[in-house]
Amino acid sequence: MTTTLPTPDARDSAGNPRPRRRVNTPLLLAYLVLTVGIVVTLFPFMWMLLTSLKGFQELFNLSFLPQAPTLDNYRQVLLETRFIQWFANSLLVAGVTTASVLFFDSMVGYTLAKFDFPGKNLIFILILSTLMIPTEMLVIPWFVGVSDLQLSRSVPGAYFSIMFPGLMSAFGVFLMRQFFETLPDDLLEAARIDGMSEFGIFWRIALPLVRPALASLAIFTFLGNWNAFLWPLIVIQKPEFRTLPVGTALFNGEAGTQWGLIMAASSLAVIPVLIVFAIFQKQIIEGIVLTGMKG
Repeated sequence: MTTTLPTPDARDSAGNPRPRRRVNTPLLLAYLVLTVGIVVTLFPFMWMLLTSLKGFQELFNLSFLPQAPTLDNYRQVLLETRFIQWFANSLLVAGVTTASVLFFDSMVGYTLAKFDFPGKNLIFILILSTLMIPTEMLVIPWFVGVSDLQLSRSVPGAYFSIMFPGLMSAFGVFLMRQFFETLPDDLLEAARIDGMSEFGIFWRIALPLVRPALASLAIFTFLGNWNAFLWPLIVIQKPEFRTLPVGTALFNGEAGTQWGLIMAASSLAVIPVLIVFAIFQKQIIEGIVLTGMKG
């Protein structure tokens, strides 16, 4: 549907009739909806960033722009708290769990997609069934296991106790299996005929072809473990092992909530997520383009 707009002068300087301008109404509506979506999405982040630049006296004025911008909140967060240590702990936990999920979930997904063995479908159904179990129900057995093994007594054990629930994920197995199912078996069989090992086929042929799935899984896994709060809050027993969400929660206490510090810490915490998305977004876009070409 298009709308024709009248022109003030129907002819050009040579006397020829001007073409009438046409407005593509569906396209205009699409841009309008996208603009509203962008504003709604970015407004909380802008409010967080601008609030982090406000002094204590301005926090409750409800003004959007700070009257006297200051970096005092960032100075306090970086110099007077353990923010850098919390940041490093979260980066270590999220990085290791993301690498583990990408490697092991892709191997399991490849095995379930490209090998035939008894009980394959049953194993896949059992893996998917774990998605229906709420995390809150698993916290108690996890904590009992960590306590029985006394993992928190050593530094590697303390970090492992935080990481182990996220080292593999049922969602990742499902996602990778579905992508590996789309790969032609003839391509893999040709590699076997050439004498390539099964792991070589997986690593050098199959895995590069599902990079969009790996990129999506990496973003979801990193974001989930970066923002994890409940399990680290329960299992961490020493201050030096706190992750960023647990440490930031300390700014909210009985004496009051330090909103300036919370906003400054939250603004800094967004940086790694943006970096991860910037790294993997190209793979995701390429995957969307290739999917359209296949259709």
